[in-house]
Amino acid sequence: MRTVVFFLLISLFTGCDNPFAPALDDSPSGSTSILGDQRQLEGVFQNFKQSYAFRDTTIYGQLLAPNFIFVYRDYDNPGGVDVFWGRDEDIRSTYGLFQNVQRLDLVWNTTISSVMEPDSLKATVIRNFNLTVTFSASDVVRVDGYANWTLERGQTTDVWKITRWRDESKF
Repeated sequence: MRTVVFFLLISLFTGCDNPFAPALDDSPSGSTSILGDQRQLEGVFQNFKQSYAFRDTTIYGQLLAPNFIFVYRDYDNPGGVDVFWGRDEDIRSTYGLFQNVQRLDLVWNTTISSVMEPDSLKATVIRNFNLTVTFSASDVVRVDGYANWTLERGQTTDVWKITRWRDESKF
């Protein structure tokens, strides 16, 4: 009986360190996050890469403005035809991609062009990328190209959102 009381008293005074209930992380929110700060253009690119790496449409959707337009050139049509779609169709298409692949590896390379409006509310960035799409061990597709993005924000303290993405790859 004394032994039980002794252990109860010790546990009351020393507290409990349960390895299955670790303490909350109280470090500053930005210091351990894998996501970038979307108030910076580089943060948008980082979040885009992470949305592909984790195949996460929640992260992806936060990058796109409500008036988002995606444009690509359909080379299967004679002369090549530009195809456009909006945010909802892009989210559905990206969700389908994320669900049907085992892995997506995106590498952002050189920024070819970056133009920011004087009021810092609109920017156009053309950046080279390499994307490796792994459907299975025997079905791997590599795509190289350029992402031509127009990004906007309401005020300089707001996050950047992609309003237009012209895919300049020949996939």
